[in-house]
Amino acid sequence: MNKVLEDIQKIGIVPVVKIDRVEDALPLAKALCEGGLPCAEITFRTEAAEEAIRVMATAYPDMLIGAGTVLTTEQVDKAMEAGAKFIVSPGLNPKVVKYCVEKGYPITPGTANPSDVEAAIELGLEVVKFFPAEAAGGLNMIKSMSAPYVNMKFMPTGGINAKNLKSYLDFNKIIACGGSWMVSGDMINAGEFDKIKQLTKEAVEMMLGFEIAHVGINATNEKEADDVASKFDSIFGFTKKVGNSSVFAGSAIEVMKTPYLGANGHIAIKTNYIDRAIAYLERNGAKVNMETAKYNDKNKMVAVYLADEVGGFAIHLLQK
Repeated sequence: MNKVLEDIQKIGIVPVVKIDRVEDALPLAKALCEGGLPCAEITFRTEAAEEAIRVMATAYPDMLIGAGTVLTTEQVDKAMEAGAKFIVSPGLNPKVVKYCVEKGYPITPGTANPSDVEAAIELGLEVVKFFPAEAAGGLNMIKSMSAPYVNMKFMPTGGINAKNLKSYLDFNKIIACGGSWMVSGDMINAGEFDKIKQLTKEAVEMMLGFEIAHVGINATNEKEADDVASKFDSIFGFTKKVGNSSVFAGSAIEVMKTPYLGANGHIAIKTNYIDRAIAYLERNGAKVNMETAKYNDKNKMVAVYLADEVGGFAIHLLQK
């Protein structure tokens, strides 16, 4: 998969933006980045789109800015020259797709049926937009349609919102979802960039779904670990369960038989998507110790520690 599309997959949500005034581009980019989504698809439906892309790309060079609703090769050139890093179209226009492929531009054309997907495969694409997602059959349609096309990935857009986002992202053939619920045109025109930032933050938090799984306590030996777990059992009724390297008291307390990572122990935090969580945390300055990563039998990462402690505790990410 193209590097830009891989980076979009790590972000998970692509805000689909309609900008009427160029002066709104900078505060919008700032709100999205600070809200946790350094990505945007600027639709080529307004006269301000090209310059808005240029302004955002100049001020935020690391932001993944794409051009949407691209209908012609002339628009492709304008968008890429302005600083766009990917192209999105509502349908599959072979001329536009071939032009982008020849130029090496990442493009996700719109598809809505198997014939569209087969045309995209013939053109050498690995990822397509599914549009309009909900109106075209939603997640069930994508699941049914994707079965014969084992290598094709999808980026659904149209009708995606906070309520159905996770159900889409849970399907492994979907790399990201496009949506505008956190960045509507009305909010942009009203200058409600604080609201956009808050809704963006809420969307990211809901997608990642961080929650504490358990707290690990470092004991010096097996007897001490058993004693500590037994106390939680006797006081709170957290049933003790002895494992190979630790003793659990219920599901929330783990006592290590020998000291492990963290001066005091560790805090395990569950997340819906561990790869996206890692990318999000690294964008916000956290470091991940990949040497601690653990994988399941399908070679999917299921656990990893952050490099730095917090309050004397190592931080342990777990895939839900």
